[in-house]
Amino acid sequence: MNRRYFLGGTASLGASRAFAQAARGTAALASETERRIQRATAAAMAMQRRDWEQGILSQALLEADNREGVILLTKAAIVQRTPDGRLGVVVSGGATDPAMGGEAYARAAEWTGDPQIRDAVQGLLDWIRTKAPRSADGIVYHTLRSPEMWSDGFNCAAPFLAAMGHFDEALVQIDGYRKRLWNPEKKLLSHIWDEGKQKFNDKAFWGGGNGWAAAGLARVIRRLPRERQDDRARLAAFVKDIVDGCLACQRSDGLFHNVIDQPGTFVETNLAQMLAFATYEGVSGGWLPKSYLAHADRMRSAAREKMDSFGYVEGVCGAPGFDRSGTSTEGQSFCVMMEAAGSKVPRG
Repeated sequence: MNRRYFLGGTASLGASRAFAQAARGTAALASETERRIQRATAAAMAMQRRDWEQGILSQALLEADNREGVILLTKAAIVQRTPDGRLGVVVSGGATDPAMGGEAYARAAEWTGDPQIRDAVQGLLDWIRTKAPRSADGIVYHTLRSPEMWSDGFNCAAPFLAAMGHFDEALVQIDGYRKRLWNPEKKLLSHIWDEGKQKFNDKAFWGGGNGWAAAGLARVIRRLPRERQDDRARLAAFVKDIVDGCLACQRSDGLFHNVIDQPGTFVETNLAQMLAFATYEGVSGGWLPKSYLAHADRMRSAAREKMDSFGYVEGVCGAPGFDRSGTSTEGQSFCVMMEAAGSKVPRG
């Protein structure tokens, strides 16, 4: 758009045409992005949702600047509030899953000034900070049924704590999960660590888990104050390592296998969306090199091919069992988050 090839008397006419073409191209890109966000959101809102699904969809609508949607989802989550402070619990629920929506719920409280929403957000924060079961070193377990830590957890407590200004606590959670799940040689995260048994219950490098981590870390970096440069740089290096570890196993079509380094597992769509979101955030925030934009665009393009005529993103690790290819609320949510982040990243 900044190139100038116009000479002499044709300069004005040529420039006018160039600017008009650029404007049409930008408008078309914005229109396509908005269309995909609307379709993905509509499909997600039609889905039955559990606590983390309600939460990540709320966060997705926050990323897309959809205030009304965030408020509606927040009020619905409060209907399913448990006495201990967890929100959106329609089945037994987990320890950290409800926190996925914490940042969005807090924004709804801020926008509305509704005392009921403020009280619910405080209750959720109290649950995460003081009531949820945790290890001896203070790391919140992902589930209530056993002392497990899952790679999903990077997108639960830590982003919520950071959004509420509890930066040190957020970093403690991140470091605790990293210590247990990170494989520095592969630059990938294993899925499930059992603190009681002191061994992995699932050592595999699940794509979705690595995507949850990259996205959650990107959200924490966004919230860290500028004066915490060392912490920002440390987390940024961690995200870059995760992205690099995943890209080393990327398929020729831009997607990944469900278990990243196991080609025998099914081809999965959501990791591409998750990594694209984190990468766009990193480039926009100046903590990932601009060269990574090409990787994000390629993953975005590959994921876009998987949306059907109803707005469902197909081929993600599918609900309800997440053991096969299908559709899911989190797949819809990360479509929205990817598109929103991609539309905001500086170009040119």
